Amino acid sequence: MSLTAAQRPAWLSAQDCDLDAFRAEAERTTDAADYPYSTAVRDNVLVYDSERLRTAVTAPDGRRQVLAELVRALTDGPGVVVLQRAFADPAVVDSATAAFESLIADQRAAGTTAGDHFAKPGANDRVWNALEKTALRAPEAFADYYANDMVALVSTAWLGPGYQVTSQINVVNPGGEAQRPHRDYHLGFLSDEAAAAYPAHVHRLSPVLTLQGAVAHIDMPVESGPTLYLPYSHTYEPGYLAWRLPEFRAYFDAHHVQLPLAKGDAVFFNPALFHAAGTNRSADIRRMANLLQVSSAFGRAMETVDREAIVNAVYPVLLARKAEGAGDAWLEAVVAASAEGYPFPTNLDRDPPVDGLAPPSQADLVRRALREEWTPEALRDAMRAGAERQTS
Repeated sequence: MSLTAAQRPAWLSAQDCDLDAFRAEAERTTDAADYPYSTAVRDNVLVYDSERLRTAVTAPDGRRQVLAELVRALTDGPGVVVLQRAFADPAVVDSATAAFESLIADQRAAGTTAGDHFAKPGANDRVWNALEKTALRAPEAFADYYANDMVALVSTAWLGPGYQVTSQINVVNPGGEAQRPHRDYHLGFLSDEAAAAYPAHVHRLSPVLTLQGAVAHIDMPVESGPTLYLPYSHTYEPGYLAWRLPEFRAYFDAHHVQLPLAKGDAVFFNPALFHAAGTNRSADIRRMANLLQVSSAFGRAMETVDREAIVNAVYPVLLARKAEGAGDAWLEAVVAASAEGYPFPTNLDRDPPVDGLAPPSQADLVRRALREEWTPEALRDAMRAGAERQTS
């Protein structure tokens, strides 16, 4: 629903949900000519060749132009992009997969069943807070995986610096049923009544606080049930109050698109996009994806993550890789995925600003440690002292 500022209501309600207006948004078409860095449009979804993007960002002004195109794709465009070969080295994906499988095995051995917000319990294997668990279980695999430049590129495009990565492993087993179509965190995780209590401008704000993504850890043909999307549905302003309505769900069921993915492909989408994991109709494919939820420095991530523990686990790997010749961009991507990038909230009596308006963040401390080649013990002590300064 495209309204001028003067026409926009201050509050939204279920009475504002109009299927014809929604249809007008969702039935727009994607023109590849508007997205010169893309390589294809498939079922209204933009597809990018990651190698082409890697080349483009090295050109003068190329990085800023690519970032701008990704922003347009996720805001005014279809709201979803596929990055083919985002993880170019299959060995990196396989190492992470092995770590994920060991976490799943531990969870099963403990008799733990992780729930799914939008699917029946037991329909899949899910590992919450896989970011922290993987870092502690397999720090080398973690570092190689989260050094990925495409994850960093899209996260930076949508959220800017200081973003916070969280991760959940989701394995949909053969016969696993589809999720119900929905919008995602923040407002997508509230009841209709709770969401309606927030003014309309917060409904417009919510999507820019989070980036949703997924990395394919196996080849995902359509019969294995890769995610269903409704391009352009994110632009419908009352959508957080509409996605549970039967007529909107029926429209989604009739008009969604579904793209196969290859191992190492990544998909990123606006969290306001109507979407749902598909039914796994295969006989023998355990569809594994690493679900990435990346939060703005100015938002609250869904999961509690002990980033101090992650840094302590991964920092020795970073020191070793730096000694082996890893570049600054490689190291920075891992730091961004590991450490807290924003220094607030803090106790300004004990943690005052230094040479500026803000004290150093945890990520700033890790960057300094790498630059000056601190020992792991020195960084551990400095981070603990910093954490204590932040307490009231």
